[in-house]
Amino acid sequence: MQITFELTPCEETGGYVARWDDPAGGGICTQGDSFAEIDEMVRDAVTGYFTDREKPVSIRLHFVRDPELVPVSSCRAM
Repeated sequence: MQITFELTPCEETGGYVARWDDPAGGGICTQGDSFAEIDEMVRDAVTGYFTDREKPVSIRLHFVRDPELVPVSSCRAM
């Protein structure tokens, strides 16, 4: 089994919100301040959610809106 979270940027915090709706009802919603943190939070939430049943073989993150990267030259201090 594979599950796919919808990953959206959080306008309020600048982080991410990840959501997965279980077809059987319920689901998981978690958030993180960085991509590394949302990765960790999703893994932890999936482990907790699937304690009494078969765990997914893979977890995918689907970006609802693609992130934009700032060019390196724009990041330099003046």
